[in-house]
Amino acid sequence: MRTLLTLVLVWPAFLGFLANATAAEEKIKVLVVTGGHGFERAPFFKMFADNTEIEFLAAEHAKTNATVFERKDLASFDVVVLYDMVQQITDGQKARFMALCDRGVGLVVLHHALVSYPQWPDYERIIGGRYQEPDATKPGTVTEAVGWKHDEIIPVTVLATNHPVTAGLTNFTIYDEIYWGYRVGADVTPLISTTHPKSGKPLAWARTEGKSRVVFIQLGHGKEAFTDANYRKLLAQSIRWTAARPAAAK
Repeated sequence: MRTLLTLVLVWPAFLGFLANATAAEEKIKVLVVTGGHGFERAPFFKMFADNTEIEFLAAEHAKTNATVFERKDLASFDVVVLYDMVQQITDGQKARFMALCDRGVGLVVLHHALVSYPQWPDYERIIGGRYQEPDATKPGTVTEAVGWKHDEIIPVTVLATNHPVTAGLTNFTIYDEIYWGYRVGADVTPLISTTHPKSGKPLAWARTEGKSRVVFIQLGHGKEAFTDANYRKLLAQSIRWTAARPAAAK
């Protein structure tokens, strides 16, 4: 009788432990890669810390080249988020990066990561586009043909209303940085765009590379974007979709 009573008392706690352990195991493992460009660290990383669907690890390249891609655990993540802007990458680092697509690791590419690796055509193909500096000897140059501008009010139009990345989003306005003059691959699926007369278009797109799903989002310069509910939803759903996970229960 005492044994039965003990089981009755302990069993609910044991079930709760199993449920918590299962939930932890099911979290999406995300590697957030930075380096080569300054950013507002606290509000940026808070976006990931507040996302209860994921567990994330932050990693920063060394100043020399794309050293994060040398990590031994690189392929253990479900999704790699790129928020870096590194110019140099070795052949070994290229091979390890491309191996992610053979394994089906998701890629979410944010904002200034569009500017990375100007001498590596495969990177442009993988992420679906390229911001080419108008003057390679003077990074940050702004011209009428190619450039950027901070502190813009950007009206955002949802194009792919039935895509998992944009599910539940309606047209919105965001205070952020625009780019213009960037190239966009012919095989991408546009997700959002803008009526801003100077901004490049689209503002986000999706594609596949090998076994991997890829999303690029041009938005995401500073805390105004990082704290914006629409941007956070777009990022969270990009992570979920590239990880090939079903939509979260409402």
